[in-house]
Amino acid sequence: MPVIATIGVYGFDAETFRAALDAAGVRLLLDVRQRRGVRGPQYAWANSQRLQAMLREAGIAYRHHPELAPTTELRRLQYAADALEGVGKRSRARISDGYRDGYVAQRLDHVDLGELVAELPARGRAALMCVEADPEACHRSLIAQRLAVRHGFEVVDLRPA
Repeated sequence: MPVIATIGVYGFDAETFRAALDAAGVRLLLDVRQRRGVRGPQYAWANSQRLQAMLREAGIAYRHHPELAPTTELRRLQYAADALEGVGKRSRARISDGYRDGYVAQRLDHVDLGELVAELPARGRAALMCVEADPEACHRSLIAQRLAVRHGFEVVDLRPA
């Protein structure tokens, strides 16, 4: 059974992020963020150019998949749900039903994941990356679930210690 990993930025620093990828045998990082930057100096390493340089040093390929990123409107929908629940992006435990349904209908249902599967490394694993620490709080879990159901992948979630 093929394996796809998921990983977020929050809760990691550059060293522990790279170590988690190495330990999981990740050879390709699939960035599914709309904006490839992260606010806060502690996450400067995850901004696109720095992240790509770090990955090159580690021998890990990088691909950006903007077609899998949520739109600004969908992100605003999630922020509104977060506000109603009194949580912030970094403390969110799950995505809202409206965001999930909108993401699937507006984005995921329009992407041929077979093309993504075809680009995965023959040796080693690929990892879907966004920012949230918990996959349940991020759209990457929806992509991974679709890969599991339609393409037979086992999903391994890499989480900060």
